[in-house]
Amino acid sequence: MGRRGSQRKKQSIADKQAAKMPKDANPKSMVIRIGAGEVGASVSQLVKDVRQVMQPDTAIRLKERRANKLRDYTTMCGPLGVTHLLLFSRSESGNTNFRLSRMPQGPTLHFRVEKYSLCKDIMKSMKHARSSANDYQMAPLLVMNNFLTSDAEREKLGDSVPPKHLEKLVIDMFQGMFPPIQPHTTPLQSIKRVLLLNREPPTEGDNGTCTISLRHYAITTKVTGIPKALRRLYTAEKLIGSKEKKKSILPNLGDLEDVADYMLDPSTAGYTSASDTEMEADAEVEVAAPVTRKVLSRRERERAAVSENGRKVMSRGSGPKVEKRAVKLIELGPRMRLGLTKVEEGVCSGKTMWHEFITKSKVEEQELDEIWDQRKKEKEERRRIQMENIERKRQDKVEKEVDDEDKEMEDYDEYDMDDDVWHDEDEDDAGGQVEDDD
Repeated sequence: MGRRGSQRKKQSIADKQAAKMPKDANPKSMVIRIGAGEVGASVSQLVKDVRQVMQPDTAIRLKERRANKLRDYTTMCGPLGVTHLLLFSRSESGNTNFRLSRMPQGPTLHFRVEKYSLCKDIMKSMKHARSSANDYQMAPLLVMNNFLTSDAEREKLGDSVPPKHLEKLVIDMFQGMFPPIQPHTTPLQSIKRVLLLNREPPTEGDNGTCTISLRHYAITTKVTGIPKALRRLYTAEKLIGSKEKKKSILPNLGDLEDVADYMLDPSTAGYTSASDTEMEADAEVEVAAPVTRKVLSRRERERAAVSENGRKVMSRGSGPKVEKRAVKLIELGPRMRLGLTKVEEGVCSGKTMWHEFITKSKVEEQELDEIWDQRKKEKEERRRIQMENIERKRQDKVEKEVDDEDKEMEDYDEYDMDDDVWHDEDEDDAGGQVEDDD
């Protein structure tokens, strides 16, 4: 019977490049679903979409099993260097829940997913959807809005506003999910996505909860300040030599005798008024324009450095060129509306630090603190007993090995060498008798 072929999949080029990249200390996440066979198809797709958001420092190909428990994932977080767990589950009543936990000691934020939209639904609703694999090579830029409440609003609304330490905790948890960006060293061209977290302002009658809206966008830029005809020519120049076949973008100049006809004739759709080129001031940014420079040899650089004219030419050309670009955001998805319900001290277990519906008095809080202190002491005592048992078993094992070695030596000492000598002598005597008989 012949051997079957190997079922192992071929490693992709992206995986090979990721393996060659040096390991850094960036936060790593794991997006999982608890109860893989019970959450449903929509929540399963939502988990895949959130993994796309958390790229590249996440387990994008993680496969959960129905038998997997939370302890299976928390045990592997240490060896794999995972710093954050994002858990999606569904309750018996059909509500979708989301938990964000910091490894290995917590805390854990519990959210209720009030509304959500998948990436495929957002792309179907857009006229020009965007999907590029190059956008996910770097973590998104995190933008958080309206997470801190001013003192004036806090005095006005009273108990409708969550406490200050809760707002600071939520900010630290979300900021710790992504690597920090250094403005002076991080190139702007590498930032392709933005994750927007907007906290809805509290109103009178709220119970002090925190409602967050999540949006995920791709960042695109376009050169501004030039007519549309020149922008089309600029786009056509970039498409020269590329493999993309977008004939609709290229202007048709075959029937024209002069380029001025293309620039000034309205029938060619190249002429634009001044108002068409104006953009909103908030959407424009100034960036360094790419400049093509001639590569000089060492002799030419030395000659230019010595001559005064060369110095003037180099100083004139070394000035940074700035161009204006319009920034546009294209939504990638998913969308989520999260309502904070509970904050726990540990990893999905432990003392409740804050709850949306349950409020404890000072006496009840002291009683709960005493209960948790007692549980902590009992846990430490059990751990101490376990360590003592492990040490005792190790000592017993060492003593048993020593006793076995001593027993082997005693058996060796009791072994009588005279028995071997006596048998040898009998054999010699028997051999001699045979010889004499002969």
